[in-house]
Amino acid sequence: MAGAEAETSLDLEELRQLQGIAKRPRVLSLISSEIARLDQLLKTATAPVVQKPIKKQPANPLVSYAAVASFSWEQDNDKIKVFLSLEVVDQEKMETVFKLMSVDLKFHDVQGKNYRFSIPKLNKEIVPEKCKVLVKPNRVVVTLYKASKGNWLDLHYKEDKLKPGMDKDKDPMAGIMDLMKNMYEEGDEDMKRTIAKAWSDARSGKASDSMKGFP
Repeated sequence: MAGAEAETSLDLEELRQLQGIAKRPRVLSLISSEIARLDQLLKTATAPVVQKPIKKQPANPLVSYAAVASFSWEQDNDKIKVFLSLEVVDQEKMETVFKLMSVDLKFHDVQGKNYRFSIPKLNKEIVPEKCKVLVKPNRVVVTLYKASKGNWLDLHYKEDKLKPGMDKDKDPMAGIMDLMKNMYEEGDEDMKRTIAKAWSDARSGKASDSMKGFP
């Protein structure tokens, strides 16, 4: 028994002795009242503590997302606007993560489904703290602010196919040929005619020796 509880028990014992010898009604009433108070205090202090079982929260099931099926985008010198084809979106049920080179947007409970629009690697850097999402009745507008002014060729980052390989072990002539082939495949009609003429001249010996390796 703890020290405080032992003292209370001794007080009760002495009060009961006094109660047996007291004669005056007022004194008996005061003693009885104090005995009742201390008795209740002692019962409360010594009552076993019943711990309520802790209810375990059920684990949240994995949330599945469907990719946003359709979107378009436009740009000016300072920003890009992406238009997502989503209707009846609850702004309170969105998760938005903007980073220097990525965008990840999640839309929960859109007509019973969850959607996600994500670009793991953007074409260029953005300013995350300035980017915003505006929900409209029939679409969602995402505004991305460019870190540096200029034109983007695409939203997604793409390796520069026109950049010559830097592999030291690779034949320099092969690198030039790859460059010319890419330029031919991706160029307009004038570019294709120019490169085709260069190949033709190379075959006939009119160009420099370095062009003779072209097919």
